Amino acid sequence: MLLALAGPASAQVTIGIGLPGLSIGIHVPTYPTLERIPSHPVYDAPGLRSIFFFDGMYWVYVGDEWYASDWYNGPWGLVPRRAVPLYLLRVPVRYDRSPPSYFRGWRPEAPPQWGVHWGPSWQQQREGWDRWDRRAAPAPAPLPTCQRQYRADRYPQGAEQRALLDRNYRYPSRDEVVRQHRRGTPAPVVSAPTQLRPARPVDPPGRPDPVRATPAPRPPVPATPATSPPRDRIQVERPPFDHPQRARSRTPPASPREDAAPLGPPRNSPRPPAIRRCCAA
Repeated sequence: MLLALAGPASAQVTIGIGLPGLSIGIHVPTYPTLERIPSHPVYDAPGLRSIFFFDGMYWVYVGDEWYASDWYNGPWGLVPRRAVPLYLLRVPVRYDRSPPSYFRGWRPEAPPQWGVHWGPSWQQQREGWDRWDRRAAPAPAPLPTCQRQYRADRYPQGAEQRALLDRNYRYPSRDEVVRQHRRGTPAPVVSAPTQLRPARPVDPPGRPDPVRATPAPRPPVPATPATSPPRDRIQVERPPFDHPQRARSRTPPASPREDAAPLGPPRNSPRPPAIRRCCAA
């Protein structure tokens, strides 16, 4: 099914809505005139309707799907709804020059109600897509004016497109979806901005995995009661050494009894004369 969008005679766009197994084709004979949308890092093409420019690529919303291309006349690639850059989703309704019927009744100065149209599943994956600070929006990408000299009769194809851009338009895209699309890899599913976890460092060869090599946690050591003295200050009472001489030295002398008879003469008393015994002859 082919749809023709009204526009200037020199820039009429014919869009082919792809059937299963077929591709979409957009015919733009000349380099379009692009105007920046105020407070947005996005350009639109007023004369062509449906054409936008963001982060170094052209974008078109048609048939309830988004398509992207490096060149103003394709080839176009399908971008999943869950991977469409957020700044394209935030473009106000009035800048879609050929809005579909379900856009009617929506505020012209507000973005389309994608969550209402695409359902709660999409809204949950892209939660917060319509909340942003306009003052923090990035600057728009420079326009690829090098494509002006390539009209329909000189329009490059295939690898020539990439070679011309690499030589004349070296803008590094900042959006991850755009970078993936420009490299020709499938666009990833993009959700609301989140905090990333730091990447796990790679272990050098021969070093065990820190997760597997971590020993089992040791049981906690019971705390020493506050009343117990420190181990190095404990005084151990040892029993006395069982030595007879030391034992006697430690035995206090017994007090003499008053009624006890003296055991011998005093130490200072004169010694009695010795008794001589005579033997009879």
